[in-house]
Amino acid sequence: MKEWWLQVGLLAVPLLALYLHIPTPQLSPALRSWKSSGSFFTYKDLNIFYRDSSGAVGSSDVVVLLHGFPTSSYDWSKIWEGLTQRFHRVIALDFLGFGFSDKPRPHGYSIFEQATIVEGLLRHLGLRHQRINLLSHDYGDTVAQELLHRSCHPSCPWGGSLTQLLLYLTKFHFFPGLGQFLGPTLSPPRQNFGISNSFPNNFSFSVLQYINQRKKHRERWVGALMSTSVPLHLIYGPLDPVNPHPEFLQLYRKVLPMSTVSVLDDHISHYPQLEDPTGFLNAYLNFINSF
Repeated sequence: MKEWWLQVGLLAVPLLALYLHIPTPQLSPALRSWKSSGSFFTYKDLNIFYRDSSGAVGSSDVVVLLHGFPTSSYDWSKIWEGLTQRFHRVIALDFLGFGFSDKPRPHGYSIFEQATIVEGLLRHLGLRHQRINLLSHDYGDTVAQELLHRSCHPSCPWGGSLTQLLLYLTKFHFFPGLGQFLGPTLSPPRQNFGISNSFPNNFSFSVLQYINQRKKHRERWVGALMSTSVPLHLIYGPLDPVNPHPEFLQLYRKVLPMSTVSVLDDHISHYPQLEDPTGFLNAYLNFINSF
């Protein structure tokens, strides 16, 4: 028995050493360009990456884009130019632990902190009292829900003016039995990730605590959607394995009857902004332009 464990130990040590010294992958030209077009702001001595592009002349509208797991702000790259033609400012950040933002460890990652970081970015950009349109996906949906809850709360520290228009792409965490724990296992093709640094296993696990947070705070976050007067819109890909069709849409419409819905072509799945950027952008702008 001793010899068996010794052999395992002798094998594990060099493998662990190799794993810990795997070099960071080189950035693609597209990612290098994305990073060079952005900036960083400081949150509690941590660097948070963001992009802020000026766009349409004559518009005062601002849109803030909240990406999903396990990707980054680069998820929005295919619709970025189209958004700048409609909005005065288009803003996206990499959440703490994602993309080009810092990835501290150990760290108690939480949706609440990510929402506070979004608020910090808005203050940093002088948009504390500006009307904001939120465009969110996957992990970013939950951050948007927390921001929505805060905006409707009497003690909101920034006056409750953050979310006037709100769009959600996928809502796989609302309802039991609709794959609420499957989202993080799915991903688009690697070249679309925009992940500049690989996640060690223990680090990914700490970020994944958001799944447990969704269960724990379901009443707070789903309640914010059910009680809000803020316009809501869902853009849905019918082939989404996380939100199966048609059960998901039936439940969504039942729980949030005030929300409008755009259903894309049958072959569109969980990342519509990457899979069908034109169809996605048209659906979003139709929603925005209806006000």
